[in-house]
Amino acid sequence: MFREMIRKKQQLTEAECIDILRREPRGVLSVLGDDGYPYGMPMNHYYHEADGKLYFHGGKKGHKIDAIMRNSKASFCVYDPGIREEGEWFLRIRSVIVFGRIEIVEDPQKTYEISRLLSYKFTKDEAYIDHEIRYSGPNTLMFALVPEHMTGKLVKES
Repeated sequence: MFREMIRKKQQLTEAECIDILRREPRGVLSVLGDDGYPYGMPMNHYYHEADGKLYFHGGKKGHKIDAIMRNSKASFCVYDPGIREEGEWFLRIRSVIVFGRIEIVEDPQKTYEISRLLSYKFTKDEAYIDHEIRYSGPNTLMFALVPEHMTGKLVKES
């Protein structure tokens, strides 16, 4: 069902892919939007090691939610900032693409828990996090990408 990578020498291990998902704060979530057009948007995410899912949050209405309700298939692409070896002009970038299906998180406690964990990727300010969860939490929709396939690649920009 999913394609094999053509340039296998550039393929990342599953552990490397998970490391990128854990470390990087954002990527691009793509869903099937209006009239079958791809709809990709930058999203913050949290990789939950306990269940292997990627969690996202957002509003309860809009193009993204309409698309997810029509078709749960999605992909998420994350890449690191890259490194430049001394004397090289190009970057070496590691990227990960996760394919899967979106599920809505119905449990309010799970929504608050994941919201807190996601916030820690950006700040350790507990007062700020508590405030955001208290005031924005009730209007937040938490959803998860349940992975069906994941692939990672090291690319040289040359």
